[in-house]
Amino acid sequence: MNAIDFAGRVHAHFDRVCNHLLDELAPGEELTLNLNAEDTLFVRFNGNRVRQNTDVEQLNLSLRLQSQGRTVEKSRTLTGNFEADQAATACLLSQCRQEALVLPIDPNQVPIQNNGSSNEEFRGALLAPEQVVAAVGEPAEGCDLAGLYAGGTVIRANRNSKGQSHWFATETFFLDYSIYNGPKAAKGSYAGSRWSAAEWAANLARSKTLLQLLSQPQQDVKPGAYRSYLAPRALSDLVGMLGWNALSASAWKQGRSPFKKLAEKELRLSPLLSIDENFALGLTPRFNSLGEVSASTLPLIRDGALQTLLVNSRTAKEYGLEANGANESEGPRALDVRPGSLQQADILRELGTGLYLSNLHYLNWSDPVSARVTGMTRYACFWVEDGEIVGPIRDLRWDESLYSALGSKLMALTAQAEIDPAVDTYYQRALGGSRTPGALIDGFTFTL
Repeated sequence: MNAIDFAGRVHAHFDRVCNHLLDELAPGEELTLNLNAEDTLFVRFNGNRVRQNTDVEQLNLSLRLQSQGRTVEKSRTLTGNFEADQAATACLLSQCRQEALVLPIDPNQVPIQNNGSSNEEFRGALLAPEQVVAAVGEPAEGCDLAGLYAGGTVIRANRNSKGQSHWFATETFFLDYSIYNGPKAAKGSYAGSRWSAAEWAANLARSKTLLQLLSQPQQDVKPGAYRSYLAPRALSDLVGMLGWNALSASAWKQGRSPFKKLAEKELRLSPLLSIDENFALGLTPRFNSLGEVSASTLPLIRDGALQTLLVNSRTAKEYGLEANGANESEGPRALDVRPGSLQQADILRELGTGLYLSNLHYLNWSDPVSARVTGMTRYACFWVEDGEIVGPIRDLRWDESLYSALGSKLMALTAQAEIDPAVDTYYQRALGGSRTPGALIDGFTFTL
């Protein structure tokens, strides 16, 4: 089914189901409804051949009922058949009512309000299903390519009993892949809303170059502090830790934010660093599960100084703050790190002698109080001497404070930035992601 047909059919079905449920509400009841839907083609490659090929169409509806100061939320999948879904969702509403009778009153309940209406649809130019295998595989002929292509329409929608109505549909794809030379691998990703054979060829060529460099003799790098270049994907991995309570207002108020000292102006990051929550990237809708709409661009860090934390309505009510449209987890959904001035051609020269890191993984807080993060290098990572790549390194464990890595040790950011989309497919295709440049960091600390 083409994207226009799918989105139109789902929109009509969602409205019909919502209208029925909203008409069934009793006095004193308020209801919020959220829809997650997708029509996605998944093609998994192994050895540059198709390993699995499937098309997933799914709709999931969640109900949040408020009654007498109590809140109950339940969800279920929809069939797309109105009579079946009418009966199933009526049963779900009944279950919410029964559960609400035995719950205590919630003192921080956020009243359901009308936050307005919006309708955004982003049309793409994706490969037809019958084109995918050739479009991906033919340029990679001769490569041991493994990865996942996912492309199609993803929908988020919200309505409530106060008249609020939001609709977001986007047509996108991603190809998350690795190419192998025996046990060695270079990882890449290509994503967007319009497939371009030229862009895919250039993307693959960069990964092939990295894989060729992995054939050089492995370098023995001892633990220590080294000047390091984090490619955009690696920096995306690092700043992704900001979504683990660092920018959460509730975490700050509860004393568990790694950026507590930043929030309280005791410390600041590098003046080179500015970060926004930027919904203009089109990676995810501006509205959250309550239907509250965030500003198109929300400054988080400006020239190293914290501008605002992410505050949802519940946190705002509990701590007397002003909400800014954050989601329940108060994590960034469209993180945008402003680029710097370091040109691509100058990266190795400015790095001089040190480490070139393409990817990081297994990140976690090692000491949240000092915003210290630990992780491993991964895939195509190299030792560089006098501006020349000498050879690959074995995987290393690193441990570094964000106050240092994004503060006093941050030397430069590249002038080019790359989008790193969310590629999670557990239960459903994820929305969101980040845009990051590369980063040159002095004295990045490696421990094992």
